Amino acid sequence: MPTNLEGKHITLGVTGSIACYKAIDLASKLTQAKANVDVALTRGAENFVSPLAFAAITHRPVVTDVFDPQSELSIDHVALAERSDVIVVVPATAHTIAKMAQGLADDVLTTTLLATQAPVIVAPAMDAHMFDHPATQANVKMLVERGVTFAGPASGRLASGLIGKGRLVEAPELLGVIRTTLGRDGDLAGRKIVVSAGGTEEAIDPVRVITNHSSGKMGYAIAEAARDRGASAVLVSTPTALPAPHGVRMVKVRSALDMRDAINHECQDADAVVMAAAVADWRPVSAADQKIKKGASNEWSIELTKTPDIIAGLIGDSLVKVGFAAESQDLIANAQSKLVSKGLDLIIANDITAVDAGFATDTNRVTILDREGGSDDLPLMSKYDVGVNILDRVKPLFRREKL
Repeated sequence: MPTNLEGKHITLGVTGSIACYKAIDLASKLTQAKANVDVALTRGAENFVSPLAFAAITHRPVVTDVFDPQSELSIDHVALAERSDVIVVVPATAHTIAKMAQGLADDVLTTTLLATQAPVIVAPAMDAHMFDHPATQANVKMLVERGVTFAGPASGRLASGLIGKGRLVEAPELLGVIRTTLGRDGDLAGRKIVVSAGGTEEAIDPVRVITNHSSGKMGYAIAEAARDRGASAVLVSTPTALPAPHGVRMVKVRSALDMRDAINHECQDADAVVMAAAVADWRPVSAADQKIKKGASNEWSIELTKTPDIIAGLIGDSLVKVGFAAESQDLIANAQSKLVSKGLDLIIANDITAVDAGFATDTNRVTILDREGGSDDLPLMSKYDVGVNILDRVKPLFRREKL
């Protein structure tokens, strides 16, 4: 799946921690995302992992010695510093963090860090007492003030057997940090985009709800695409099985009324809203305080009332409004009707009966309709790519100055 990692030059600086093996997994995931991954391995790191392991994963030479006459990048270490779009120190030991804070340059990694103007991400891994030590905390504070981004450390069981803060964050979170960092100056920087996701839950009693099959994948993908292009992305989401995307502000809701209130609040200063959530059309008039028992009757009826139409109720001439029409029949006709009745700028029509483009899939096939009568059929693609296409069409519709 293409992301903003594709084609980027990412340097991984790997230092001497038992967590080195996790850097191999990160290098693999970055390479799979079609990034160009260079690895600078310190002498300490070579005690835990082999340069060959990284070379086999990245298909690129690994730099270990700034004075290695056989390495083009070692001889001209500035070349590595200059071509990097981002440098990630993973894992970062207390010793390396201290050297970075003091501006020391005694190996290929610290020399590259001192020579680069690329953004730097540091992912610490060490014993909890080492991370909590005043010296380490002072070094971290100094680097943060210089613009270095820290990812973690996480809390949990450490190699020493202690439980505390010092674990290297996992690869998915690091990928999110890297993508957020790369997207800071993207073409949507300065824009706030609100996205809804998931299926609302309308309570019948403390145990039962009325809901639907939405997985939230489409909304989460749109929010990630917006983040990757520099937008301030806000994801208003019902409970899902999906992890919260790094760099996206989450607003958690359950019911249609919860979502309406959250969307109304977030859209007060937003540039665009994309309603990808499957909002219930009906909800129980009232929810029972206690669990309703089965009883002897074979029938049970629930009185329902309509839920508010969230996007139709949004007011503001400067807000770009994008809706979704998840239909099982008369796809384009139903979508066109919603486009007009809800006062939308765009509507995304998708056939939920398609096995490769319905609920819970990683792909989608949609038609994008606009208020001028335009229609664009997109072929089957990842939901992230659908999000990119939607944002491409939202961008020229912005009606207010950047934040």
